[in-house]
Amino acid sequence: MEILIKAAQLLLSLSILVVLHEMGHFLPAKLFRTGVEKFYLFFNPWFSLMKKKIGNTEYGIGWVPLGGYVKISGMIDESMDKEQLQKPPEPWEFRAKPAWQRLIIMVGGVTMNILLAIVIYAMIMFSQGERYLPPENAEYGIAVDSIGQQIGLEDGDKIVKVNGESVQKFSLLFGMVSAKPLMCHRISSKMF
Repeated sequence: MEILIKAAQLLLSLSILVVLHEMGHFLPAKLFRTGVEKFYLFFNPWFSLMKKKIGNTEYGIGWVPLGGYVKISGMIDESMDKEQLQKPPEPWEFRAKPAWQRLIIMVGGVTMNILLAIVIYAMIMFSQGERYLPPENAEYGIAVDSIGQQIGLEDGDKIVKVNGESVQKFSLLFGMVSAKPLMCHRISSKMF
């Protein structure tokens, strides 16, 4: 049962990604009054699981869960619909639009992916925040490299104060050390 739940979660998360990516093509196409013939989640060779036509656009769910697509009028894509190219371009077709509009329609999916990544990372940072280990909770002290050894630190030392100031975060040590000559108050690892 657990494997079915994991598979359903994977399918749902990929479906959200596909719909948002395809929405990145769909929205600019509609904004520039370009005809959109189909908007599909999953591919639909031979038949669709569900479809509904609203206006001139057919929305649907295919049965092959390998992605999705937006069929834009006047654009040669995987369907290789070359019949429409025999006629002169209509004003609502992709090929009749200026180059800058065609570019925005084509890169819309990638742009949506980038925006989604920024939103996801922002939500992670908002929910997780900055987590750090206070120096007093560093049970085994610090690991020292050659520079730390040159100034007298040893593996396992616990830094308590720098230049008379208590250390709240290790990330702040760099500013404290670079601002003034170092006078480090520590608990030596030799005591343990």
